[in-house]
Order: sequence, then structure tokens, then C-alpha cells
Amino acid sequence: MIRREDVYKIGKIGKPHGVKGEMTFMFDDDVFDRVDAPYLVLDIDGILVPFFISDYRFRTDETALIQFDGIDTQEQARTLTNTDVYFPRALSDDDAPHLSWDDFIGYTINNHPSPITHIDTTTENVLFELENGALIPAADDLIVDINNEEKTITMNIPEGLFDI
Repeated sequence: MIRREDVYKIGKIGKPHGVKGEMTFMFDDDVFDRVDAPYLVLDIDGILVPFFISDYRFRTDETALIQFDGIDTQEQARTLTNTDVYFPRALSDDDAPHLSWDDFIGYTINNHPSPITHIDTTTENVLFELENGALIPAADDLIVDINNEEKTITMNIPEGLFDI
């Protein structure tokens, strides 16, 4: 059984591409290309399932077309649309801790009492959604420090943004 702490999120499966089971794969870490990994892990109804890679090719720096063993039709590929994709930490090519956006759920920003409850990654501008409904841009140039032990993020945020 694959445990969540043994993997980290690297992307999401998009729509099918063509009729032979190929699908769009949107990623934020190309470790699957740098490391000789025969499989990726997909979250299927809350269960982490390995899918062996038949073939892939890059379209852009953030998207690829991918095909898995046993996924041979557009209908089969369609069942995986919007599925989160994970990579095994044990196969990673470096010793740095790998955090995905979802790992920041429960963190607080600048010790604000309202914790992060959701990460909106549906647009190019990722947003932290706080328990009180506030949306905070998760831009690299705003993040000053991340303390994983205390689950806090220190950010340079415009005054009054928490009050919106």
C-alpha cells in the first residue's frame, strides 16, 4: 500500500488527447523525466494507485502528453481527468524536502488566526484560501519564509488584505 507521506504531488491529469488513451499531464516538477521512474502514482477515489508509463512527450515546460499501460481508449483516459499525480519520494533525485501546494493546508500566514483550508491552483496565479474566506496570492516574491515545523508562512502582504 502506498502511503501519502511516501509521495509528493507533482501535477494533475488533464483531458484525453486523441482516441488511443493519451492524456494531457500538467506538472510543476519534471522529476519523472529526470529520474528513471517506471510509474507515477494517481489518487483514485482517495487511494494511491501506481500507473506504469508507456510513453510521454513534452508539449511545453509545464505540460506533457502521457500514456499509461492499460489505458488504451479515450473513454479510459477520460476517467482519469482531473486526477492528482504524485511521485514516490524514494525515487526522487535529490534530498530536499518535496512539498506540494496541498501540503500547506493547515498552515497559518503571518500568524493570522485563520489557517489555510484550500489552495486554488486552477489559474496561473495560485491562491491560499483561508478559513475566513480570504484569498492570499501564493506568489514567490511575497513569501519570505516557510517554517514547516511550526506550519507557518511569513509573507510580505499588502496592508488590509486579510480584511477583504
